[in-house]
Amino acid sequence: MLKVSKLILVFWLISTQGIAQSDVTDSIRFKQLEEIVISATRAGVNTPVSYQNIKKAEIEKRNLGQDVPFLLAPSPSLVFTSDAGMGIGYTSMRIRGSDATRINVTINGVPYNDSESQGTFWVNMPDFSTSVNSIQIQRGVGTSTNGSGAFGASVNMETSLSSQDAFVELNNSFGSFGSRKHNIILNSGLLDGKWSFEGKLAQIASDGYIDRATSDLGSYYLSGNYIGKNTVVKALMFGGQEETYQAWNGIEAGQMQNDRTFNSAGMYTDEEGQVQFYDKEVDHYNQDHFQLHLNQRLGQYWNFNVALHYTKGKGYFEQYKEDQAFGDYGLPTIALGNETIEETDLVRRRWLDNDFYGFIYGLNFDRERTNLVIGGGYNEYEGDHFGEIIWAQYASTGQIRHKYYDNVGKKKDFNTYVKLNYTLTPELHLFGDMQIRTVDYHTEGIDNDQRNIDVGNDYVFFNPKLGASYSLGAGSSVFASYAVGNREPDRNDFIDSPVLPKHESLGDLEVGYTLSGSFYSIGANFYYMNYINQLVLTGALNDVGSSIRTNVPDSYRRGIELTAALKYKDKINWNGNVTYSDNKIKRYEEDLNDYLEGGLVSQVYEDTDIAYSPSWIASSQLTYSPATGLDVTLFSKFVGKQYLDNTSNDSRKLDAYFINDIIINYAFSSRFIEEIGVNLMVNNIFDVKYQSNGYAFGYYYGEEIRETYYYPQAGINLMAGLSLRF
Repeated sequence: MLKVSKLILVFWLISTQGIAQSDVTDSIRFKQLEEIVISATRAGVNTPVSYQNIKKAEIEKRNLGQDVPFLLAPSPSLVFTSDAGMGIGYTSMRIRGSDATRINVTINGVPYNDSESQGTFWVNMPDFSTSVNSIQIQRGVGTSTNGSGAFGASVNMETSLSSQDAFVELNNSFGSFGSRKHNIILNSGLLDGKWSFEGKLAQIASDGYIDRATSDLGSYYLSGNYIGKNTVVKALMFGGQEETYQAWNGIEAGQMQNDRTFNSAGMYTDEEGQVQFYDKEVDHYNQDHFQLHLNQRLGQYWNFNVALHYTKGKGYFEQYKEDQAFGDYGLPTIALGNETIEETDLVRRRWLDNDFYGFIYGLNFDRERTNLVIGGGYNEYEGDHFGEIIWAQYASTGQIRHKYYDNVGKKKDFNTYVKLNYTLTPELHLFGDMQIRTVDYHTEGIDNDQRNIDVGNDYVFFNPKLGASYSLGAGSSVFASYAVGNREPDRNDFIDSPVLPKHESLGDLEVGYTLSGSFYSIGANFYYMNYINQLVLTGALNDVGSSIRTNVPDSYRRGIELTAALKYKDKINWNGNVTYSDNKIKRYEEDLNDYLEGGLVSQVYEDTDIAYSPSWIASSQLTYSPATGLDVTLFSKFVGKQYLDNTSNDSRKLDAYFINDIIINYAFSSRFIEEIGVNLMVNNIFDVKYQSNGYAFGYYYGEEIRETYYYPQAGINLMAGLSLRF
C-alpha cells in the first residue's frame, strides 16, 4: 500500500499544482463546516468535564520524530514511556494511572483503539501527528464517544483542515542513536473555491537506545475535500508500515545494574556454546485506514454528519525459540533408531490479520440557548490469530509455514447517545448525556498453547452523565459533573483468566474551577473515580507482552489537578500543571503459582496502591522569545514513584524521576522560501538515569521468588530539524 500511495501522490502533484487558486473569500465558513465533523464527540467551553485542547502549532514544536505520547508530554496527569528508550518505535502513555487500553482514542470521531486488545499502537502510524490539526484530551469518563469506554481519558484527534494556499513542505531531522525523520507534504490549496487535496509521505528510522531496538517506519496520508455552500465531503486514506526489533522483554533488575541497554530478545546459544542474537527477531505490521465523511448543513440550526470507515491490518512478530517441545506445536516426536527427538530449535511467526469497518453519525442542533447532539455508530471487527513455523532444526512431520494454531475473534459494537447543553441563564449552563452501548465479542479456535478456546460474552451498557457549569464573573467559573462508564473485558482478559472476567463500572465525579485574565489563567479540578470490578494490572505480562489483569471488587482513584499559565508581554510564557492523587484497592488477593508443590499460594493486601499509579505528576514549560520567530523552551517533567504490582512493596517499584528538555524553534522567511524552520531538541539535559516502565511477577519454588524487569530510558540525547515551506 505504501508503494501505491507514492504513485498516487506523484500523479496528484503533477495534476493539481498548476491549477491551484488562493483567492478564497470565506475561509472561516469552510473551517466551521469542516470542524463539525468532530464536534459531536468533543467538549465545548461550557461542557462540565476536565479537558485540554492542543493546537497544531503546539504539536509542531516537538514534532521531530518522536511519537504521539511524547508529543503530549506536557499534558496534566500524563506519563509517557518507550520500549526502545527514546520515543521512536513502541511507545505508550498513561493518564491518571490508566494505561492505553483504558484511554479511548478517535480520529475524526472514528475509533482507533484495537477492538480486541483495546490498546493503541502508535507505531503503526508513524508521523501521523504531522497530519493532525488539533487534539482534545478529556480526563476521566468525559463525554460520550465512539469505541471502547474511556476509563482514564479520551483522546480526540482531528486531521488537517483545508488550506487556502498551495504549498510544498519538506521536513528533515537527525539525532542521537541514528534517529532520523524525513517527510514531504504537498497541498493543492483551494481549487475553484471548492476542492482541496493534500498528500504526505514520511520515513522514520532509529537504532534505538536499547541494544538492537531498531525502527524502520514508513507512512502516508492522502486527503481530498469538497467544500460547498452547505456541504463538506472529506475522503481520507492514511496508514503505515513498521518493522521494529523487539524490545518488549525489558531488562532484569540485576542485569540493569551492569548494562542498562541489554536486550534479551533474539538471544540463543549456538552449537559451540556461544551466545548469539537472532537478527530477525522483529515485529512487522501494516495498517491502512480509509474514511469518507459527509457533513450537511440542514437550514440555519441543524447539521448532519456521517462517516464510513475501514481499517485493514496485517502483520507478525518473528521469534527464534530454543528447545521447543514438538507437542507444543501439534507435531509428533521423531524416532531415529533407538533415539527419540522430542525438542527442536525453531523460528516462528505469530500473525494477526484483521479488518475493522463501520459507520458513525451525528445530528447537531444549535440555537440560542440549546445545543443538542444525537450521535452514535456501529462497527464490526474480525481478527485472525495464527502461528507458523518458518524454520526448524528438526521438522518432524511439519512443512514450511506449518500452522500450529489458528483462532478468530469477532466483535460487534453499537452505540447511540444524546447530548444536551442548555443555557438556563447567561451564567448557568446545564449538561446531560445519555449513551446506550452494546457489545458482542467472541473468539474461538486453537490458541498458541494448543488450548481449544471458545470465550466471549454479550453486553448492554447504559452510561448517563449529568453536570452544570456556572460563570462567577470576572473571568472565573465553576463546574461539576457525574458520569457513569462501563466497559467490557478485552481478549486477553478472557484468555488469560481461569474464570469469566466481569465487566467493569466506573462512577466519576468531577468538580472544577477556572480563573483567567489578560496575562494569566489558573485552574483546579478535583476528581473521584470509584470503580466496581476494575480490571487492574497485576504487573505481570503474558506471552505476547500484554499486561495481565484481574478484577478487583472495590477500588478508586481520587486526586486534584492544578493548572496555571502566565504571560509577560510577548517575551515570556509559562504554563504548568501538577497532580496529586490517591489510587487504592480496598482488598487485593494475589495468587502465586507453586511450581514445586502444585496449586496456588494466596496473599491478601488491604488498602493497597494500584500499580502504575504515581501519587505525584507535574509538568512545566517556560518559553522565552527574544526575537521574532525565535522561541527557547525549558520543559520539565516530574513523575513520582510507581509500584509495579498491587502489593505496595518498595522492592518492586519505579523510582521517582525528574527530567528536563531544551527546545529551540526558529522560523524565518527568505526571498524564495515562504518559511524556513530550524529546530533543536535536547532531551534529558541532565542525563538522568531513569526507568519509566517495568513489570514484576512472583511464584513459589520452595520459597517465594519475585522477578522484576525495567524499561530504561535514554540519557541526554538530541534531535535537530530543518523544515522548508514553499
